[in-house]
Amino acid sequence: MSEPSRQLTVRQAAALVDYQACWDAMREFTLARGEKDQDELWLLQHSPVYTLGLSCREAPARRRTDIPLVFSDRGGQITYHGPGQWVLYPLMDLRRRNWGIKRLVTTLEQGVIDLLANYGIRGQRREHAPGVYVSGRKIASLGLRVRNGCSYHGVSLNVAPDLDAFAAIDACGYPDLEVTGLARLGEFPMQTVARDWLNVMLGLLDYTAVRYQPLRLPDPKDT
Repeated sequence: MSEPSRQLTVRQAAALVDYQACWDAMREFTLARGEKDQDELWLLQHSPVYTLGLSCREAPARRRTDIPLVFSDRGGQITYHGPGQWVLYPLMDLRRRNWGIKRLVTTLEQGVIDLLANYGIRGQRREHAPGVYVSGRKIASLGLRVRNGCSYHGVSLNVAPDLDAFAAIDACGYPDLEVTGLARLGEFPMQTVARDWLNVMLGLLDYTAVRYQPLRLPDPKDT
């Protein structure tokens, strides 16, 4: 069997996931993990939510008040998560793999760029503005946190989200930033995109042993 550093568990949620519950679970996983614990990738869609990163500590006046607002410990400013958007959370021991945060950011961006290229779409980076853009419009956003050499939070990819929710905010802190999704560019079923994106990311992350498990998190309505 390969070393723990080369083993990965991929978890995908079957239903929408509450952001706060997911954040709590990621943080607890990261703080509790030991040297021999495997890295994990979580792939899911969130219930509608605005999240604010560490660069944005006050609730913005310009937003939709029907969508909850959560102050997070990730990097960056405000963004929207909701149905029609895949979010990929890499829970990785970067120190064990001898990766820096810059390498992780570059790899996550490249995964989206490669996926888009497979669909005949040109994705681009933008200097000093992490994420992936198509014709100047943002299609993927990044926000990460590293604690004790381990990462959590991650990257979101717009397939067919509520773009009006983005239009109601200054996405990522940029007043004039337009946001788009794959559905504006063609027919892209959610599960097909999930499968294709995971395949691209697994190739870039180069694990030697991968297992698949469902992601089950507590429903806040049950607590």
